[in-house]
Parts: sequence; structure tokens; C-alpha cells
Amino acid sequence: MSKFFRFQEYKALLYRILLAYIFYFFARVLFFVYNYKILKVDSVSEFLTLSYHGLVFDTTAILYINGLFILLSILPLWVNTKKGYQKFLFYVYFTFNLIGYMANFVDFIYYKFTYARTTMAFMDIIKNESNKGNMFFRFIVSYWHVYVLFFVMAFLWIYLYKKVKVKEEQAPVNKLKYFPFSIVGVVLIATLCIGGIRGDFKKSTRPLNLIDANRYVTKVQHADIVLNTPFAIIRTIGKNSFRKINLVDKSVVEANFQPIKEYHNNPKTTPNIVLIITESFGREYWGSFNKDMKIPGYKGYTPFLDSLAQHSMIYTNGFANGSKSIHGMSSIIAGIPSFRDAFTSSPYPKQKIQSLVSTLKEMGYDTSFFHGAPNGSMGFLGFGNILGFDHYYGKTEFGNDAEYDGVWGIWDEPFLQFMKQTLDKKKVPFFSTIFTVSSHEPYIVPKQYEGKFPKGTVPMHQCVGYTDYSFKKFFESAKKQPWFKNTIFIITADHGNQTAFDEYNKVVNRTATPILIYKPDGSLKGVNKELAQQIDIYPTILDMVGYDKPFRSWGRSLIGDKKIQPYTFNFNGNLYQFQRGNYITTFDGKNVVGYYNMNDKALEHNLISKPNKEMLANGEACKAFMQDYFERIIDQKLDIK
Repeated sequence: MSKFFRFQEYKALLYRILLAYIFYFFARVLFFVYNYKILKVDSVSEFLTLSYHGLVFDTTAILYINGLFILLSILPLWVNTKKGYQKFLFYVYFTFNLIGYMANFVDFIYYKFTYARTTMAFMDIIKNESNKGNMFFRFIVSYWHVYVLFFVMAFLWIYLYKKVKVKEEQAPVNKLKYFPFSIVGVVLIATLCIGGIRGDFKKSTRPLNLIDANRYVTKVQHADIVLNTPFAIIRTIGKNSFRKINLVDKSVVEANFQPIKEYHNNPKTTPNIVLIITESFGREYWGSFNKDMKIPGYKGYTPFLDSLAQHSMIYTNGFANGSKSIHGMSSIIAGIPSFRDAFTSSPYPKQKIQSLVSTLKEMGYDTSFFHGAPNGSMGFLGFGNILGFDHYYGKTEFGNDAEYDGVWGIWDEPFLQFMKQTLDKKKVPFFSTIFTVSSHEPYIVPKQYEGKFPKGTVPMHQCVGYTDYSFKKFFESAKKQPWFKNTIFIITADHGNQTAFDEYNKVVNRTATPILIYKPDGSLKGVNKELAQQIDIYPTILDMVGYDKPFRSWGRSLIGDKKIQPYTFNFNGNLYQFQRGNYITTFDGKNVVGYYNMNDKALEHNLISKPNKEMLANGEACKAFMQDYFERIIDQKLDIK
């Protein structure tokens, strides 16, 4: 019977994988010992807590590295227990594991110079070194103790591996029983491996990334204890599009974007700021933003927000800078857009970043971030910790799973009420951001509201109606509170979603998003048709509150910046898209590949064969933006202090 169920083979496999966990823990201890002055862990219990959180990242790395070994161990080949096959598995196991394990030892020393776990970006650094051989031998001499430790650990690992052997068994007589039992084992183990690589089986949680380590820590540097180097390398394979380019003189950067800004348009004040980032709530759904679009058969699904727009300043030509939720967070709050790859998934987010959080905290604001999904979902908690939010409120803090939608998080209506109740208890001034969750696939609403909102022509429309209703209930409750009248509300979206009208299927309009600013005193209202983008929200808020110090921003104040010409910049269809003036420019990262009339949102008529002066100037601006973007991120110049 044991031949059919292959108990001894599965026990040996489990033991061998557990050995990897043990040696990854040893590597984490040694990493800390070599870098304890930088990492600043206060107690053994704190280190053990960080190590516990690190298990999820270890799991991903170990399963990636041992994927082939696990597969070869569980395939029903009938010769699995033979000595020759087990010897073959031994070499597969240690070939992959020791190469991966070696990466941890690199960071015992290299971490002191980079203050970050080594990623694939390291290869971009060393590939241009002409003296790699000399460097290697110099490191052996200088850091001989690291090499000794590695070989000691490797020999110990091999010794322990050999302590549990698989006894050779004869091929089963009844192979018809052996094969189906083995297939069950393959399916079960493969399923567990997929969950381990992702981090869990929840639909609402994306596969783990480097940024997720920050959700477990209060000190930014502790994220590097939670992480391991093989994970950092694996997760950035093919992900590093962040490379310096030198295409224009720096004067072109300054003339077009003035990355370091300083406004003196308004007196310093401290109104509360509530920033609402609405999940997938593209500009298409808002009736108030489409009055002049002349879209045949158009219908909106935001009756409350349209009524609020009549008392607000709305920017009807706004665009997202990225295509994913985490792109929206970094673009809106920190003014850092994401293009080919997310900034937060790159090797560079763990640095000091000037943002709405840091600048408003300077002015005495309490800062908080609300997201009704499981804590850490989308990488928000990790990036929020890097930005320095004082408080994070997620599904855990909400504390009532009866309001959980079963997929993404807490329904918008109760979670917005939770935010309002939390703000009621805060000292003013406060800066609070909420990222909603309900306007999303699988396009459902709470049972008590089924049939209440128009179904529309795509499933998303019903969800838009529900979230709009949730905003209505929030504002009805909030306006009764003393803090409401002295609050600036900004409503925007991370990106769009399902489209019902051809106008929003056009390449450029796929990133069309709303931007609304509401002041209860009615001092700011109207319709602005100039180009606007997510990264403009950061400087706009600082301008409104009279922040009078220099700050880093590629965006422009939508209410008072006359020096920078309105523009938008994003990445779509494997090309950068730059809108300004009368033209849309497409750029591949090195060369301009297209010029289009501003009204040609589908990018159908390339004018590059006959460029005029304005087109060429926009092309230079594209190069200038990307040059400064990569330089500031890679050289850690996202904070000017």
C-alpha cells in the first residue's frame, strides 16, 4: 500500500524542503550579524518576529528555486526510489539551492553599500565592469570569512540532507493503482506550491513583491530582514526598466518641467485634506465629465457625484499616469508615476520620498491611509510605510467580516462610514486617503442593494452606481461633523475599467480619469478643460495649503502654476505617451516614434514624417522627462533635503 501512496518519498521531499527553510533562517541570522548596526533590531523577540514574517518570502523563493526538484520528486516514474535516480535528485537539489543560497551571502557585505537587498539591477551595475575577475579575487581575499561560512553551511546542509534516505522499492505490480494515487499527489503538491509562490490563495492579494515586506515593519530597514536575496532577485528578473539615459541637456528638463518647485500663491493654512482614490472609476462613468464629449447615446452612472461636481472644480481632461492600482497610489500621493514597470516593484522604492505625507506632516498634519481590503493587499501597506503614514486602516482595523464582499474587501458604504467615524475622533488638521474597493470585478453589489442601481450596458455600471451611492451616504454623514467645513476633498481614480463607448476604447483615452476638488465653502468651483494628470494632485494640494518650501514634483499645480504648460505623461501599448499643446507624442524610451493631432486619441494618423517646431519641442520634452525620472529614482533624489 505504501508503494501506491509513496509515503516515504513524500516524507523525504518534505524533509528536504524544510531543510531549505532552516538554512534560510541561518542566512537571515548571519545577514543580521553582519549588518546589525544598520538594521537596528532592539531585541531577540523583535528579530524572531521579523523572521516569522520572512517565512512567506522564504516560501516563494524556496518554491521557485526547487520547482524542478519538486516536480522530479513527485512524477510517477516508477524508478523514483532507485539509487541512481535519488542521486540525480541530489544534484538537481543542490545545484539550484546552493546558487540561490549564495545570493544571501553576497548581501552580508554588499548591503552595507546599497542599503537594500540585491536585485537584478545589480547585473546592470557589474556587466559594464571590465575587471570582473580581479574584483572576484579581491572579494575572496577581503571577505574570506563569508566564503568560509558559505562552504560550512553548504557542507552542513549536504550532511543533513543525506541523513534521510529513500529506500529502494520494486516497481509496483499494479501500476493502475500507483498512477492515479501519484496524480492526486502531483495535483495537491502543485496547488500548494502555487499558493506558496503567490503568498496565499486569496484573489484580492497579488503575488508577493519586494514592496510587501514593508507592510510587516515599522522601521523601513527591517524590510530587508523580512526579505531574502533570492526572492529579491527572482521578483526583479525582467522587471528593471529603470536605467539612466542621457538624451538632452539638463536645461531642457528645467525648462519643461521644473522638477523642484516652490509656490507662494496662497497664505499658509491648515485645512483638513481628504483624498479619495476610487477603484477603477474611469472618467467615462461620470456624467458631469462628459457633457461636452458629444458621445452618441451617452449615459452616466454617478448621480450624486454629478451633483457634487456642480459645487466643485472639475478637470474634464484628466488622465492616469499608470494602469494599476499601486501605480495610482504612487502617482497621486507621491507624484511618482509608473510606466513600463511599477516604481513600487522596481529595486528603488525603499528610499526617502518627498510626498504629500512628508510635506503635510511638516505642517503638523495627522496622516492616515484607508483601504478595506486585507491588510497589505496591492502593496499599499508596504508603500504606505515607506511614505510614512501615521496610521493604516484596513480590513483588520474595520473588524467586521460580515461586511466583507468575499473577494476584495469591505463594501464601500460601510468602510466609508468607518473612515468618517475614525476622522471624527482625530485632532485637526488631518490628511486622510482612502482607496475604495467595490467598483471592480466580479461586479457585484451587496444583496440588499441588488436591483437598486442601473445595470447599464456593462457589468461595471451597477458597481459604479453603488459606489456613487456610498459617497452620497458618506458626505451626508460627514457634513454634520465640525471638521467638514474646513476640509478640502479631492476625488479621483486609479485607472479605468470596462468601457461602453468607443471614445474610451481609444488608446489615449484608456487612461482617462476624473479629478474633482470640492471645498464646502464654495470658493472653488467650475470646469477646467486643460490637460491634467494624477501627478498634478500632489503639487495642487501643496499650493492650496500654502506650503512655501521647495519640493520635488514632475506635476504642476492645477490652480496656480502658470510656468509649466499643461501636459500628461503615461505608458500604454509599450510606448510612452505625452500630450501637450496641439499634439500627442509617442516615445519608445530612446526615440520619438510618433506625433499625432491632439484630437487623434486613437493614434491613427502619424505625423512624424512632417514634424513642425511644436512637435519637435514635445519630442525633446519626452526625453527630458524620462531622463530626469530615471536619474532621480536611481540616484535616490526623490527627497530634496
